[in-house]
Amino acid sequence: MKPRTRARSIALQVLYETDLSSHLPGDVLKTRLEDTALSDDLAEFARQIIFGVLPIRHELDQVIARYAPEWPLDQIAAIDRNILRIACWKFAISRETPIKVAINEAVELAKIFGSDSTSRFVNGVLGTLVEHENEIRQVIKDSLPQGTNMES
Repeated sequence: MKPRTRARSIALQVLYETDLSSHLPGDVLKTRLEDTALSDDLAEFARQIIFGVLPIRHELDQVIARYAPEWPLDQIAAIDRNILRIACWKFAISRETPIKVAINEAVELAKIFGSDSTSRFVNGVLGTLVEHENEIRQVIKDSLPQGTNMES
């Protein structure tokens, strides 16, 4: 596994675990980094994803549900939901990753962690969401408290 893919996979694992438990994300990340050594810059990359997604996961879920209503959020597997959150955050909020790259990264994670159909599902949902990138950014921005920096 490539180093940045390994960092993304750690971020996904942390988001997944915190989504399904009351574990603190910092503690989960620390444990993951003890199990899988990453360079400081890759650990920071994973940390940016985690703490970029976590504060706005409710808003990300709302836009996923709004712009991809064919896929009810409560019926999406937790791992798939977190892959979608990461990709959506990357292309609509962080904006450091080109859209096609963010989708390819999400599909790669889906192939590693999801079921046989997850990669097609993730690709389809993100294809729909990408058509609404500016609207998604605005919806999330409007739902956050004044002065919140979306480029965490």
